[in-house]
Amino acid sequence: MIDLNHSRNLAVCPRAGCFHVLFLLPALMAGMGLMPAGQVMAQTFTTLHSFTWGDGAYPLAGLILSSNTLYGTASVGGTVFAINTDGTGFIVLLNFGDYPAFDPANPSAGLILSNNTLYGTTGSGGSSGLGTVFKVNTDGTGFTTLHSFAATPPIPPYTNSDGAFPVAGLILSSNVLYGTAEWGGSYGNGTVFSIFIQPQLTINPVGQSVILSWSTNYDSFTLQSTTNLNSAVWTTNPSAPIVVNELNTVTKPISATREFYRLSN
Repeated sequence: MIDLNHSRNLAVCPRAGCFHVLFLLPALMAGMGLMPAGQVMAQTFTTLHSFTWGDGAYPLAGLILSSNTLYGTASVGGTVFAINTDGTGFIVLLNFGDYPAFDPANPSAGLILSNNTLYGTTGSGGSSGLGTVFKVNTDGTGFTTLHSFAATPPIPPYTNSDGAFPVAGLILSSNVLYGTAEWGGSYGNGTVFSIFIQPQLTINPVGQSVILSWSTNYDSFTLQSTTNLNSAVWTTNPSAPIVVNELNTVTKPISATREFYRLSN
C-alpha cells in the first residue's frame, strides 16, 4: 500500500491550488514494493523522426501499428504519414495541401485501419471549411472524401444538418464508421454520425482471365454483370466467390464481348 503522506516519495508543489504530478520510476517503484526489484530495467528513449514542417508538424494524436509500420497524422501542415518501428522509411502518404479544397485541413485525431485502407477526420477543410471524413490507402493512393460537413450560420447557434469540426477520431464496426462533430447539428452543440462504407470491387487481369475481388465484410453483396450499361438488366454471377486472403474472389475468362461488373445487395 502506498502512503501518500510520505513526502519523500512525492514531488511536492510549492503553491496552493496547483496540480501534483507523480512519476514513479522503476527504481522507486521497486523500493515501494510495487514491482520486484529484479524486474527493474533501464529504459531507452529513441527519437524515430523529427518533423520539418514540410512533412507536417504538431502530431497531436496517437499512432496505430500494423505489422512493423506505424501510421499517424500531423495536425499542422495537414499530413498522414507512415514510418517503420525502427525509424526508417518515413513517408508522407497524404498532404492535404496538395488539394486546394482542403487547405487548411487539420487532422488532429488518429487513424483507424481496415484491410489496406486508413480512415480519419479533419477538423477543417472540405467544401465548407468545417471538416471532413476521409480515406486513403496505406500506399498513399485512393484518397477519397467520404463526407464533407455542411456550412453553418456565421453567428450562434451554429446549426446545420450534419455537424461541424469533427476533431475526434472514428471507430469502425462491420462496414459502418462512427464519429462525433464538435459543433453543428439541430442545436449547434454537436452531433454523433455514422457513414456506411461502400464495398470496393477490384479487377485484376491475370493471363486470359480477370480476378474480381472484394472484402469478405460484405457477404450480403453479390457480383453482377452486364454487357450494356444502358440496359437495366444485370445478371448475378452463378458461382459463389472463393475466399482468398480475406477477400471474396471470382475468376472470369476474358471474352470478346465487353462486360461491366458491380456489387449489389
